[in-house]
Amino acid sequence: MLTLPVDSLLPEIVATLGRAQSLVVEAPPGAGKTTRVPGALLDAGMAGEREVWVLEPRRMAARLAARRVAEERGESLGETVGYQVRFEEVAGPRTRLRFLTEGVFTRRLLADEKLTRAGVVVLDEFHERHLQGDLALALLRRLQRGARPDLKVVVMSATLDARPVAEFLGGCPTLRSEGRLFEVKVEHAARHEDEALGSRVAAAVARVVGEERDGDVLVFLPGAAEIRRAAERLAALAARHDLLVLPLHGELPLAEQDRAVRPAARRKVILSTNVAESSVTIDGVVAVVDSGLARAAGHSPWSGLPTLGTTRVSRASAAQRAGRAGRTRPGRCLRLYTAQDFAARPEHETPEIERADLAEAALELHASGVADLRAFQWFEPPPAAALDAAEELLQRLGALDSSGVTARGARMLRLPLHPRLARVVTEGESRGVAEEACAVAALAGERDIRARELFSEGGTRETRNAKREGPSDLLELLDLFDAAARADFAPPRLYDLNLNPHAVRRVERARMQIRRQLRATMKDAVREGAAASKKVSDGARGGDREEALLISILTGYPDRVARRRASGEAANNSGAELLLAGGGAATLAPESVVRRAQFLVAVDAEERREAAQRQGRAGGTVIRTASAIEPEWLLDLYAERIAETTEVEWNARAERVETIRRLVYDKLVLDERRASEAGGDEAARVLARAALDAGLDLFVERKTLDNFLARVAFVSATFPEAGVPEFNEDDAREALRSLCEGLGSFEELRAAARGGGLVQTLRHGLKPEHARLLTTAAPERVTLARGRQARVNYERGKPPWVASRLQDFFGMREGPRVAGGRVALVLHLLAPNQRPVQVTTDLAGFWARHYQQIRRELSRRYPRHAWPEDPLAAEL
Repeated sequence: MLTLPVDSLLPEIVATLGRAQSLVVEAPPGAGKTTRVPGALLDAGMAGEREVWVLEPRRMAARLAARRVAEERGESLGETVGYQVRFEEVAGPRTRLRFLTEGVFTRRLLADEKLTRAGVVVLDEFHERHLQGDLALALLRRLQRGARPDLKVVVMSATLDARPVAEFLGGCPTLRSEGRLFEVKVEHAARHEDEALGSRVAAAVARVVGEERDGDVLVFLPGAAEIRRAAERLAALAARHDLLVLPLHGELPLAEQDRAVRPAARRKVILSTNVAESSVTIDGVVAVVDSGLARAAGHSPWSGLPTLGTTRVSRASAAQRAGRAGRTRPGRCLRLYTAQDFAARPEHETPEIERADLAEAALELHASGVADLRAFQWFEPPPAAALDAAEELLQRLGALDSSGVTARGARMLRLPLHPRLARVVTEGESRGVAEEACAVAALAGERDIRARELFSEGGTRETRNAKREGPSDLLELLDLFDAAARADFAPPRLYDLNLNPHAVRRVERARMQIRRQLRATMKDAVREGAAASKKVSDGARGGDREEALLISILTGYPDRVARRRASGEAANNSGAELLLAGGGAATLAPESVVRRAQFLVAVDAEERREAAQRQGRAGGTVIRTASAIEPEWLLDLYAERIAETTEVEWNARAERVETIRRLVYDKLVLDERRASEAGGDEAARVLARAALDAGLDLFVERKTLDNFLARVAFVSATFPEAGVPEFNEDDAREALRSLCEGLGSFEELRAAARGGGLVQTLRHGLKPEHARLLTTAAPERVTLARGRQARVNYERGKPPWVASRLQDFFGMREGPRVAGGRVALVLHLLAPNQRPVQVTTDLAGFWARHYQQIRRELSRRYPRHAWPEDPLAAEL
């Protein structure tokens, strides 16, 4: 058996762990820690009669590591060495060394709170800082402090600082294997290249093959799609140089994964995801081509489901990738990015606990007896807001209540699904559509089963089937999956259906596992005396089946209810705009089949702002997957979240106050009824607010109002001893406000205000004696010769004045006076054309000094009018 660098450290590892409860082992990639340390612990009896469990961050790493260890021990996989990953287990009654993914471990711990089958638990590649790895470490430490002080914990890492982990484990010892690495020459791209990634990879591999006489080439690419495209670009080069181009990623069958990592008779070019950074060692690699990219595990902030997004790897990951070329001899690493790009990258990846959805972890912790998640001793605590969001979602899903995990939550937890999808399945089981609900959950949780030819360059579906309509995008996928099943999942027939055979197989495998788990939970419920509501094999018929599935989908996304925006609610409404129960708006993707439903649940969405801005379009939240609902279902299922509100609002278009009665789910209006409103205090307040915003001039003639305000000001200034208050604009606004009492529209208010109501309201604000003084001292009209009435004009800062024809003053020696004779009115003496020929307060002086000349001029221009020589004696 090949000697590995970590082998020399194994005796010290065994001896140290024999004395300590925990141990941290640092070893670089390729040192052999994954395959050699667990077996050494088992052989040394560190687990006693129990098993050694090794937690891996990825399914492929667990499978390949288990296979490698079994081979080194000269056994078949499933004997002493086995593995368990999501939806798959290879183990037997003799299995003592078990490789598991971190997520599977936490589920097993829930089923066996004391972890009675494990004597040693090894957390491998802890530096990757997956959420489930952090959670496993915290739960193991809690177990050591409580029911299992005998439990041994080993944390192994390639790049992480061991000190914080050792301190968390009670100040445990740390050991380091230096490894055995040869020098690796690192070369960066001279400049940023816009050329397609596949072309750059082909050029780099061609350079390595031309300059290196032998040795395999390991190429790091972000995902399976990029691997496929790079393989296509390398086809001609491979043919010329007899190269074996092999993919390596988690979606491949085990046989193809083995083919990539095992030695071969021909020179290999392995196109791998970041799984080859750690856990999996590939012998014979002398050159690495690093794209600098990886699929980073995350979650959809909309659905909470796991996602993979392309991101730049950290400097630590880049160093690990380069180190894969120096295991057996000096090597080289060609980075397809510049040195400046490398220097600008973060030192390590952001721990997943800082960015992941915590709903599943929160439910697991509550089920394990943790009542207060903030008081739980995390290795690094997650953001408080993320914990709040997780617990709120679990309560809405019915998995948690004030006393802890509910019976439904316990059943949801037994399914290997995110709580949203687990809720869909348990609801579907209770409604007689368990089979279909299992398939829907598998379709939602796995990758899209449609063939890549149906996808555009940006990764979204083309609208080839834009005219298709249906109640749910998930049911549309279910119909396609059913067609695949009728075709016996035969690849040629799946291609004819435009389906991806590999994706379909994954969905079928997930569906079967969910179905098995659901059956097991039902059996447990029956054993415990609970009544299972339906058998898995039961099924609703016809329209009942569709409705049951749609309701089941709703129960997984009760916080994602949306309503199609009505045509009058927004300009240029296309019918694809949605209002969301959580507030805000979104757009339904053109490829969605849910084209007519007024209400729906938005199952998954994405932010398309950046892509939209690049294309010069408006961006925002785009709902990619939707499912129709009926508002009555919300009343049945979530009556406590529905409120009836009555509000008095202003209808600007109709210019009236309306009473609006709404049925509201969260922030979403389900139903709205409007009726005219008048007479109430609230109606008066709403009308007044709208009227004042519109302005006084809309309801009263400005000249009339200003004249009245000036009259009051005139009396106040002329009779200061009377104490008459002055009115201003604010008083006028207050008067308009009081006029609104009992009214409900602008039409009514205009009629009341323009009919003298506004001025009368102001007048009523005066004391009686002040009102009388206003009438006598500042009359609205005065009498001229022969009883003719003239309107008195009052303006602030000016003396009051009247305007009338010159003839109206014949026979008057003096002009009229106001304010009890204190103030002579300014007279505007008008010609027949209504233009003043004189403005004066001295009528007698006008007659004596100016009249005769004006008379001569006016008599020539207006001969039909009387122009007596003596205006005082004239009888007209």
